[in-house]
Amino acid sequence: MVRLIEHAWEEVLKPLLFRPSRVQVAALCCKRTSTGLDVLMVTSRGTGRWIIPKGWPIRGKDGKQSALQEAWEEAGVRTGHASAEPIGTFSYEKELKSGLPVAVETFVYAIDDVELSESYPEAHQRRRKWVKASDAANMVREPGLQSILRQL
Repeated sequence: MVRLIEHAWEEVLKPLLFRPSRVQVAALCCKRTSTGLDVLMVTSRGTGRWIIPKGWPIRGKDGKQSALQEAWEEAGVRTGHASAEPIGTFSYEKELKSGLPVAVETFVYAIDDVELSESYPEAHQRRRKWVKASDAANMVREPGLQSILRQL
């Protein structure tokens, strides 16, 4: 009986309870205005809540390049200069297509000098808008991302 419990712990319960975080990259697209700093927000495809463009790292690209690719696909950012290193990280729980939640650590890259295209891969699946950084912090759910936005 003890052996059965040990097996259940090692093979089923422990992997569920102590899953390592998966990694995503995010693009924090910014522009200076006469009233301060604006941030480009997009809606998620599933729930329609406001987020910044983010996704899984892309094979063959580093974090900065992957963040720029996500900014293009989700928000139509055709040009911009990304920070060489992440400006911060935040954690959240993502629900996979299977319905299972997974812990995700997201590395945020700042992108400035942004130019937008009207036509981009997810244009018909998302909305986008520029908002003040302080307002953006109130639009997102993730406390870590709220903190990054409030520090801008």
